[in-house]
Amino acid sequence: MIGTGIETAEVLLFEGGFDELPEILHADGDMLALESELSNLQQYLKALFLQNEIQSFDPHNYCHGRNLTYAVTSCVVKRSNVRFSLSNTVVERWIMEMNVILILPLLVFPMALLPAVCLSAGGSNDLHPLVLIPGSGGNQLEARLTKDYKPSSLLCALSATRKGKDGWFRLWFDPTVLVPALTRCFAERMTLYYHAALDDYRNAPGVLTRVPCFGSTQGLLYLDPHLKHITEYMATLVNSLEQLGYIDGENLFGAPYDFRYGLAAEGHPSKVGTQYLEDLKELIESASASNGGKPVILLSHSLGGLFALQLLVRSTSSWRQKYVKHLLTLSAPWAGTVQEMLTFASGYTLGIPIVDPLLVRAEQRSSESNQWLLPSPKVFGHTPLVVSGNKNYSAWDMQEFMEDIGFEEGVYPYKTRVLPMTDKFEEPGVPVTCVVGSGVETPETLFYGEDGFDVQPEVVYGDGDGTVNLVSLLALESEWVGSASQDLKVIRMPGVSHTSILKDKSALKEIVAEICSINAITASSLVFRA
Repeated sequence: MIGTGIETAEVLLFEGGFDELPEILHADGDMLALESELSNLQQYLKALFLQNEIQSFDPHNYCHGRNLTYAVTSCVVKRSNVRFSLSNTVVERWIMEMNVILILPLLVFPMALLPAVCLSAGGSNDLHPLVLIPGSGGNQLEARLTKDYKPSSLLCALSATRKGKDGWFRLWFDPTVLVPALTRCFAERMTLYYHAALDDYRNAPGVLTRVPCFGSTQGLLYLDPHLKHITEYMATLVNSLEQLGYIDGENLFGAPYDFRYGLAAEGHPSKVGTQYLEDLKELIESASASNGGKPVILLSHSLGGLFALQLLVRSTSSWRQKYVKHLLTLSAPWAGTVQEMLTFASGYTLGIPIVDPLLVRAEQRSSESNQWLLPSPKVFGHTPLVVSGNKNYSAWDMQEFMEDIGFEEGVYPYKTRVLPMTDKFEEPGVPVTCVVGSGVETPETLFYGEDGFDVQPEVVYGDGDGTVNLVSLLALESEWVGSASQDLKVIRMPGVSHTSILKDKSALKEIVAEICSINAITASSLVFRA
């Protein structure tokens, strides 16, 4: 015996997700029994998605593979076994024995499930091309020594005979830098020199350098392919991108550069840095052209974010709108770091105890890009960052700081070429997302005793990602707050450090989800196809 003729829920429209009651379309049937089953299914699906029991969900296969009907923004399921397509297996999770129509809106899928949604519309062909821009020290450098090279010692002269094809050898990362006796040889080959007559920087005499693998991600994966376990850089990140459907050389590209060089303020030449921006611009245009004219996603790490922003603000609005979809930055030091003042004062060896920081200090001071990473007066203000005896140095006291540490030759290029670039953060006119680590002890104040700057300081720590201070990581947010013309999103990752952001599972999950979200802005209408 069954009941009929009673208005019974037949269609549930979950327009606001499973946390809200649905709109109910009624029909004939046993209202209590059917609504009870629908309620159970609702709770089951909510738990399944929100508790992240499945790793990915392919709505296209979910509907199309089962001869189900579906609309542009929803998947309609009729009397069927409900199955969910996982990465490698298909698992039956629920059997519907009712004549029910359930509409699942696209918005209910959590961000963690978006990678499969990105791919469901047609694989890598639907993805915006992506260009990776590394940070300082984040790609390989090669060098060749000419007859003009003057080694500082017999050991450096002997080590110079170690040559590869056509005389080129890996300059960075070279594991011999970890051998104290060879550290000086490495440093003298990495050193830049400011030429006042040129108002620009050049390599040391007799040292030619080049950047391998421009256009590919190969030079970003490992700093030394023979030492993968200790020199991995972007390998894990690239692997995550490849799982989305990105393919090196097709819709995924790398833009390595000579990270010793930086850029200069308007009116000052910067031959190497400017050439890099031109090469990067050409790569972006080529990537777009080879992918059906789709604008490019720029994904940068650390110093790469500063280069990317400069490229955008130095380009025309029409170029940006045509070629750049989104700028996604990781750990960008927008306003510099206190850590850089330690590098200039005492040298910095990434905590490697066998390397004498004083042997690399002069080379590190010579780096044009390192001056760019000194704390910005606009952001750090008059807060003392370095304390030495009775003297305090804030970001506004950089000239006096350089003079007192014995680096007088750095004052003029810093004041004329670098400082004007830190005065303002121009809006690039394309959407920007900043992913930043926080809650990691980061140098905030350096205390030097009577031994001066030739010894490592005592350090007072504050908030940041271990390298970049939080105030610098969030500088764009502070500068652009309330702007109606600039789209900015900031994602904080507690406990994630400056470099672990490229490997940490939780960080990668956010990065991948953001990339999928950027792609979905134009691909959402294609996700559920008839």
